[in-house]
Amino acid sequence: PMKRIFSTHTHTHTPFQLLNEKRGERSFTLIELLIVVAIIGILAALIIVSLNIVLSKARDARRKADINEIVKALDIYYLDNGQFPISGGATYPNGGWSNSDDASWSTLASLLKSYINPLPKDPINSTGCATVNNGVSCYTYDYFSFNYGCSQQWYMLIYTLENKSDPALSQSPGVTTCDGTNFNYSNAITIGEVKK
Repeated sequence: PMKRIFSTHTHTHTPFQLLNEKRGERSFTLIELLIVVAIIGILAALIIVSLNIVLSKARDARRKADINEIVKALDIYYLDNGQFPISGGATYPNGGWSNSDDASWSTLASLLKSYINPLPKDPINSTGCATVNNGVSCYTYDYFSFNYGCSQQWYMLIYTLENKSDPALSQSPGVTTCDGTNFNYSNAITIGEVKK
């Protein structure tokens, strides 16, 4: 008769390790998993940054289009009324302005409703500030048409762009009023027209 020999060697493998060994596979280590997660995080951050750049350029394009439409409406308003709409009522930078952040913009919108409706506001439309005072981080549309030798015979619109390297910022034309005062705000685009 044959004798059976029993081994006293004990296996210390877990069932999962035995299964992987049988398949010829190897499991991931914690460090390998952390590296994969870190790479995914870096890629996600790069995608978010790229997306933010694309979105800011889209908002800048909208700002330029909005201002062009407002300028057209102001020109037609002038043809019909012999003057530009009066500015005023803003909290920022002061009461002589109309600012897209507050009720003064609604007043301007009611004057221009036959020419542009609705009156556009900046895509971000910051609160509690005016681009005139802070073109670096404040995004509003600011309108002024008062005093300086010919009230309502001139106006200026001020806005800014998120892409601070856009040539439009450094090539802002500015406005010279009837009495010779020149306005061209830093970190912003100042445009306008003088009729007299």
